Amino acid sequence: MPDRFSTATRLRALGAQAQARVYRATGGRPAVRRNKLTGRAALLALVVCALIVALAYPMRQYVAQRSQIDDQREQAKQEQKQVDQLSEQKARWQDPEYVKAQAREHLHYVMPGETGYTMVDPSASASPSVRHTSDESAARNPWYANLWSGVDYTDTAAGR
Repeated sequence: MPDRFSTATRLRALGAQAQARVYRATGGRPAVRRNKLTGRAALLALVVCALIVALAYPMRQYVAQRSQIDDQREQAKQEQKQVDQLSEQKARWQDPEYVKAQAREHLHYVMPGETGYTMVDPSASASPSVRHTSDESAARNPWYANLWSGVDYTDTAAGR
């Protein structure tokens, strides 16, 4: 007896019977296999990745600029401290007594009627490279002559 139904028809019928059995086994719910990754989820993942890539460079720039701003603020604080110190120093130099004290200390100035003394280090005079000049000849010469002779002496000492 020849088969009245083709193979494809028989397979469809078997598939329908299997589907009916699964339907009954699951409690009446149709057994549908769902994809783990739906089209919406894939689109959402793509958009999130695009946002991350698009925002990465601006965020890096933002962080770098914040760091530069902090560095500039720190530098401004240091510069302000220096300005304050220089302002204090300028105010001190406006005082005539401070100017006199600095002239006495650094330039060895003496007030009229005072006697100036220069202390000579005995260990320095024992050195052969130290120039020996008498205090009398230095006192008779103007200050610029003493300065220039010191420059000449240093130049000749360095040329040895």
